[in-house]
Amino acid sequence: MSNADFPLLGYRLNRMPRTVADRTRRIYDRLAFIYPLSTQLFHSRAHRCAVEQAGLRDGMSILEVATGSGEMFRRLVSLNPSGRTLGLDLSPAMAAKTLRRARRSFPGAKAQCHAVDARRMPFPDGCFDALVCCYLFELLAPEDVECTLAEFYRVLRGGGTLALVLIGQDGALFDRLYRLLGRLAPAMWGRQLDGTLRQLILARKFRIEREREVRQRGYPSRVIIARK
Repeated sequence: MSNADFPLLGYRLNRMPRTVADRTRRIYDRLAFIYPLSTQLFHSRAHRCAVEQAGLRDGMSILEVATGSGEMFRRLVSLNPSGRTLGLDLSPAMAAKTLRRARRSFPGAKAQCHAVDARRMPFPDGCFDALVCCYLFELLAPEDVECTLAEFYRVLRGGGTLALVLIGQDGALFDRLYRLLGRLAPAMWGRQLDGTLRQLILARKFRIEREREVRQRGYPSRVIIARK
């Protein structure tokens, strides 16, 4: 399989820029071998909800930004065997591990993963039918949230689907604990996001179609489905 399978500027792939996200990249490089456990315990139900609510189907061109452990990426490849599925992660170790597992499970699928900064993606305008992103915005600096949303809008075709999974809030012990962890290790835990992100999504001219709250073993997640 070649880079020609995707609308990529190949010379930029896997060339990581020096960014303010360097600490996050280094942390998740080190966690690449154990991170799948947390996904199975706390995130898989929200992943399943996002896929169902987004109405994704076989034959699409689908981009996942921030693949993490690859659990969501494998879901996308599984439901899109005749389409094109591309994954990105800031961590080269995460991206490589995700691709190895996906190709082992689905050897005939058109699937690729690369280490790319979501704030500057090497794709032409309007080249994806759907974009899926889980638990990324919590790790971004506030000034980077808007430019990342702008990139999402740019690479989606007209009428394309944006599926986001965010860390939820429950107003009690979980929120206090997460704020504490975020202060202790912001590059790993990030921060919970309030309604500001929703307003930024709308300001970018996305149309929000569905919102769902999902809980797994006490861990709250929020699923947002929007249309360009």
